[in-house]
Amino acid sequence: MSPLDSPVIEKEEKQSTETDRPWNVLVFDDPVNLMDYVTKVFQKVFGYSREKAEELMMQVHQLGRSLVWTGERERAELYVQQLHGYQLRASIEQAE
Repeated sequence: MSPLDSPVIEKEEKQSTETDRPWNVLVFDDPVNLMDYVTKVFQKVFGYSREKAEELMMQVHQLGRSLVWTGERERAELYVQQLHGYQLRASIEQAE
């Protein structure tokens, strides 16, 4: 059997890098948006229950910020863009 007869299958190995780490979506307190509004935005954007959305909203209100979601970067960026569309202050940071 010649080398041309048998296919060579190369296995692609994914290297673990800094970019593989998850990303956090953070929401910050502001003096403009009402607490009920922020709760409803969390429900709409993330699909959270009212209880979960209220808990995160209270963290924003009392602590000045809340980590509202963690996952892959592309989705985190999309969530931040959606939150900005609702006039909420939000950003992403790489998880530790």
